[in-house]
Amino acid sequence: MSEVLNVEELFGSKVFNLGKMRERLPKGVFKEVKRVMDQGGELSKESADVVAKAMKDWAVENGATHYTHWFQPLNGITAEKHDAFVTHPDEEGRTLMEFSGKELIKGETDASSFPSGGLRATFEARGYTVWDITSPAFLKEDATGVILCIPTALCSYTGEALDKKTPLLRSMEAISTQALRIVRLFGNTEATKVTPSVGAEQEYFLVDHEKYLKRPDLIFSGRTLFGAPAPKGQELEDHYFGAIRERIGSYMKDLNIELWKLGVTAKTQHNEVAPAQHELAPIYETANIAVDHNQLVMETMKKVACRHGLNCLLHEKPFAGVNGSGKHDNWSLTTDNGVNLLDPGKTPNENVQFLLVLACILKAVDTHADLLRQSAADVGNDLRLGADEAPPAIISVFLGEQLDDVVRQLIETGSADHSIQGEKLITGVSTLTDIEKDATDRNRTSPFAFTGNKFEFRMVGSSDSIASPNTTLNAIVAEAFCEAADRLEKAENFDLAVHDLIKEYLTEHQRIIFNGDGYAKEWVKEAERRGLPNITCTIDAAATLTTEKAVKLFEKFGIYSKTELESRKEITYETYSKITNIEALTMIDMAKKLYIPAVVEYTKTLADTVKVVKEVGEVAAVQSGILKEVTTELQNAFTALKALEAATEKAAGLKNAKEQAYEFKDNVKVQMDSLRKAVDTLETLVDKKVWPVPSYADLIFEV
Repeated sequence: MSEVLNVEELFGSKVFNLGKMRERLPKGVFKEVKRVMDQGGELSKESADVVAKAMKDWAVENGATHYTHWFQPLNGITAEKHDAFVTHPDEEGRTLMEFSGKELIKGETDASSFPSGGLRATFEARGYTVWDITSPAFLKEDATGVILCIPTALCSYTGEALDKKTPLLRSMEAISTQALRIVRLFGNTEATKVTPSVGAEQEYFLVDHEKYLKRPDLIFSGRTLFGAPAPKGQELEDHYFGAIRERIGSYMKDLNIELWKLGVTAKTQHNEVAPAQHELAPIYETANIAVDHNQLVMETMKKVACRHGLNCLLHEKPFAGVNGSGKHDNWSLTTDNGVNLLDPGKTPNENVQFLLVLACILKAVDTHADLLRQSAADVGNDLRLGADEAPPAIISVFLGEQLDDVVRQLIETGSADHSIQGEKLITGVSTLTDIEKDATDRNRTSPFAFTGNKFEFRMVGSSDSIASPNTTLNAIVAEAFCEAADRLEKAENFDLAVHDLIKEYLTEHQRIIFNGDGYAKEWVKEAERRGLPNITCTIDAAATLTTEKAVKLFEKFGIYSKTELESRKEITYETYSKITNIEALTMIDMAKKLYIPAVVEYTKTLADTVKVVKEVGEVAAVQSGILKEVTTELQNAFTALKALEAATEKAAGLKNAKEQAYEFKDNVKVQMDSLRKAVDTLETLVDKKVWPVPSYADLIFEV
């Protein structure tokens, strides 16, 4: 009989949350902490010391010996340096477990060893980590022991943000300030802030650990750089939402337990479309906590997989020919007195505040479609976006039938006197209840889709931090709110002014609305006709960070300086080159040491067979034909290998980051494709017994 889990007791047990603070802190200190969390400001030194002691005592009671400032550098993952709570021994050799407010609030790390895009030279090492009081500390437990993790921001000695969290927090303050101006216009005087809420659905693959270890490409790059398709893929649509196998179910159970302990609201789990692919979805929460939690989700997925003899693959395209993995970023805005600004209500045509918010968002997405696309750009995502499995690289907005009808009425007549309502779904079965249908369908091909009371940004890659997409979303919408408020606050007749502004924004930015099939080739032509950008490559997207429009936007709200934007563009080029170089070198190594030797040995076997058959006087046409075909493809593979070696060497020698990235894209990747084609063809010809690595069938159907 399985153990009964008390989820209510388990949830948040490893988190120093508000409930534990309330229990352990004096009322005055707790009140001060809550005020700073809600309104900003700084804790007094005295209060910081009290919080630090309470946090340390709780952590030590739960087995902790060390603490770390847990931060998110620009490499997309997390970083930590562990310090013990021990103090210098006294005269008798005894030590105490201590932790001060100063140690809680500020730490120091080497800022030159993380990606900085030129912000920090190798000899300029000092950087600071600063406690994010709005994201609760938590305990990580593994073979290292129990570690108290304190979420922090990372800044350089000269003040620039070197992480994902700092710009996100800046953007959250910006959108709160500007959204408050909007709600004030509609008489909401109780709200004191508006918070972006986020829920990030996480897709992932699981493969057997022993097979994983036999694939250098999975080890070094996170994806299969070679691999012929299995006889069966996802064409029968039998994996999606299918029964979860025992081994995977056991993994999911342990994953949920670990995440619940960390306060992550893991809610939904299911098989995804591709074989061996799955999804976990949490409940939405405040944006910066959602970002922290998504990093914990990815780390925990990998850690728990190891316990089950599995490996978790978070790459956007680990297997060619089947669906890749994304991360749907569900984004909404809510006031602290409980109003969701993206809730249209039952009659959206009458909800003027919602219509203004919607119009501003359409304006923001249309104006900055290039930046929004860039926020989801990475090397792995280039392999996924635009295929018949993920949104296209063209940004558009899906509104659905109901809102689209309201928008059309406002554009054409200046008013909307009705909105389409959901009808009853008649099942035709007497024992099944007829149900109320939603007023609109959903569109899984749209990169930015309205889904009832939120927008779902479906373009984000599965391995990415969700910090950058949400930073950009917050920034572009804050700008639109600001421009709308600037006009409406000065209006003599508010009702008339807001009516005219909504119609103006909807009319000017209606080109961004598309409710059709985003996978269709016709949409690419139509988007071009509309003048929408189609940025298909990460390094093309990098340039959007430093346009005059982008710099003006981010500097206006203090989210990024021009220098910080330049650094991120440089990091994009550098990262693209480094990842592609690793992949190319891995392919070269596998071809030289695994594939070509195995095929050479196989041709010897075939040649010996041909010789023996002929010696006994029989016709060896079949054997000779196979030998010739294999030998031809072996020569193709060898030729492609040499071309890839030359191309990689040339690209690696370039010094200019942008030129190097484009050399890897335009030349090295072409040669990588050629080598893969030849080797994958050989896989279909060579005896499986001598093929040196597990096949796609082995990896995704035998988990």
